[in-house]
Amino acid sequence: MNILIATSEVTPFSKTGGLADVCGALPGALKKLGHTPVVFTPGYRQVCEAGIELSSTNVTFEIPIGSKVVIGRLLKASMPESDVPIYVVDQPEYYDREELYRAEGEDYKDNCERFTFFCRAVMESIRLLELPVDVIHCNDWQTGLIPAILRIEYQHARGYENIGTLMTIHNMAYQGQFWHWDMLLTGLDWKYFNWRQMEFWGNLNLMKTGLVFADAISTVSPRYAHEIQTQPLGCGLEGVLQQRREFLFGIINGVDYSIWSPEVDPYLAANYSVDNWEEGKAACKQALQRRLGLPEEPNTPVIGLVGRLADQKGWDLVAGVMKRWVNSQPVQWAILGTGEAAYHEALKALAKERPDRVGVQLEFSNPLAHQIEAGSDIFLMPSLYEPCGLNQLYSLKYGTVPVVRETGGLADSITDASDENLSNGIANGFTFEPYDADVLELTLRRACDVYLSRRDTWNTIVETGMRQDWSWEASAQRYVDVYKQVCQQRVVAVEGAEAAQ
Repeated sequence: MNILIATSEVTPFSKTGGLADVCGALPGALKKLGHTPVVFTPGYRQVCEAGIELSSTNVTFEIPIGSKVVIGRLLKASMPESDVPIYVVDQPEYYDREELYRAEGEDYKDNCERFTFFCRAVMESIRLLELPVDVIHCNDWQTGLIPAILRIEYQHARGYENIGTLMTIHNMAYQGQFWHWDMLLTGLDWKYFNWRQMEFWGNLNLMKTGLVFADAISTVSPRYAHEIQTQPLGCGLEGVLQQRREFLFGIINGVDYSIWSPEVDPYLAANYSVDNWEEGKAACKQALQRRLGLPEEPNTPVIGLVGRLADQKGWDLVAGVMKRWVNSQPVQWAILGTGEAAYHEALKALAKERPDRVGVQLEFSNPLAHQIEAGSDIFLMPSLYEPCGLNQLYSLKYGTVPVVRETGGLADSITDASDENLSNGIANGFTFEPYDADVLELTLRRACDVYLSRRDTWNTIVETGMRQDWSWEASAQRYVDVYKQVCQQRVVAVEGAEAAQ
């Protein structure tokens, strides 16, 4: 199959979150399965500074945006490791900026215009490059116009007739909502600005647009696919998703083990596998404690957290537990991330009060993220919601036992260490359901007690997780199954339309 993946970010070219990791890994996995993927992404400053050569395609386009015409060009590179072609939509006025979507905490005011241009550039590039395309795989609101433009303007154009679309939701909370006059920028008729298609409480909603016009919808875990059909996680679009539930699929993200595996990880003090993990993790734990200025105590549980310091990630729960535990529980905390100012200040205060218990780096550091995964004993993810989550999957491979809240992909991947699950050999972590600090604290205490006093059981949990396979191969095959269904739907739709004429 010929698959065009349209995405607003992709590693190693650009990244703000997990979307980039997915779109960086999925194309290579699809190619290994015998398919032909290509990737399209905007030409941000990050892309141009990624150190990967960009070549000219000699393709330029003039795209109407509202009352003006905007000129852009198409560059080309190859995805590292897989050699999958990646096409870069270059338009410096839109994309040559310090950040991808916002500056100084505020979204760019022309985001609708920027991503309208990107969507139309993708659609024009299919014609200009004479690309064979069976399915366009759209990702999040930034690509939500593509299914609409295809159905409204390109459906009967030569080469576009049988193209299907899949719209993947990576995080329902981000929908691309803009004031109604931005409808003019899209170039689509005002008749589509209605409550069934593109309008949402008086605003233009690009996520809704993609959900309505796409042939099928997917999201990044089976549990999240159910959760977003109800409040609050549907974020106002649960009705749209309920109507389309027959075409809604949950596919959990995979892990790229060429990057996230303790056997080959170049950032670790020692590499290890399930066969020698105790020695390997001991060396990594010592190195992590030294890196964060913590006492080198081999028997003290280290609790790791990596990511955004925000309520969505459960930090309103974590902060309270940490305040109680720094002076009462013999554990160390290894924390990496940036986010809300209140959590920055709280963590700085705790690290100053108990530097022997709290190691904090308020930044982004890829090497340290790997080192926390390997050097921690427990990885904590008490998220309010988590569409998929990747760190819990990394943790399993690194022998770091996840403690998670049962939501989204966390619920789909982590099985609680209950007596029954332990006896059945399927326990790979500790879970809790109520979003409550006391319940979190009880679950953490349960994990620490097993670590300190039931080491054989702990080792069993670690090895169960390390032996599980969360690689991209199975997830990519699931996407292929959905692509095939999308193509079959398009054939039926086209035949129906022709018969009706």
